[in-house]
Amino acid sequence: MSTSVTVIGLGPMGRAIAGAYLDAGHRVTVWNRTPGRADELAARGALRAATVEEALAAGEVVVLSLTDYAAMYAVLEPAAAALEGRVLVNLSSDTPARAREGAAWAARHGARHLTGGVQTPPSGIGSKEFDTFYSGPRDLFEQYQDVLEVLTGTDYRGEDPGLAALYYQLQMDLFWTTLTAWLHMLALADANGIEPSEITPYAAGVLGGMGQFLDFYTPRIEAGRHAGDVERISMAVASLDHVVRTTRDSGADPALPAAVLETFRRAAAEGYEEDSLTRLFEVFGRGAAA
Repeated sequence: MSTSVTVIGLGPMGRAIAGAYLDAGHRVTVWNRTPGRADELAARGALRAATVEEALAAGEVVVLSLTDYAAMYAVLEPAAAALEGRVLVNLSSDTPARAREGAAWAARHGARHLTGGVQTPPSGIGSKEFDTFYSGPRDLFEQYQDVLEVLTGTDYRGEDPGLAALYYQLQMDLFWTTLTAWLHMLALADANGIEPSEITPYAAGVLGGMGQFLDFYTPRIEAGRHAGDVERISMAVASLDHVVRTTRDSGADPALPAAVLETFRRAAAEGYEEDSLTRLFEVFGRGAAA
């Protein structure tokens, strides 16, 4: 069944979202501060709203694809009177606390709010190979699940509106640090005359094997077992010290591995040098070093 959908925010992700709904036969209204970003979608049949109020009124479901929740307030607060009875699906990135505040703000204006965390770049929108985290009222999620699944698969995390944002940020924590480590690897390789295309297959091999480590260590972490029977923090300190020295000798920037090495040394100084590196789970959980 066709549902009227409004998409507010037409960056690359917003345009992909609106395009997916058009392809699926939904009635689509779009709004963006820069009207020209709607040209291609309008040519495909989307309705271009002249105002935010008009955009809100047109959609049974209003999908927000904005930079963050501050951008949501900037766009919607002047049109708050038009929020009564609206369903907001907020796919903007922000912290769990701000997602909770945003859901409460929407409720005060008579709207219902689902938080979303999209786990794909715009190119993956429209594919069930990817998922989006959702949290908020279960009945609201279930009512519109088929509409949400036009975009990606759905992974409902619970009633707390902050949960989808939390799960998304957990993914980003891993993604950005891993990608940055790869880029540092390339820079170090380049400093030694090795092309990215030559070293990247080895990087892919390392990353491809990481799942086995995660599966092995997760039950140990949950049980509070950090025995150094496979590897030890003292070994990690020595190994990463070699990486830092190699980076300096090569004339590349050692700041990234040096920061990780400092974390390893902190754990060793706390008496964990003969424990597994998984002991960092507890060290990180205690917060930053004094």
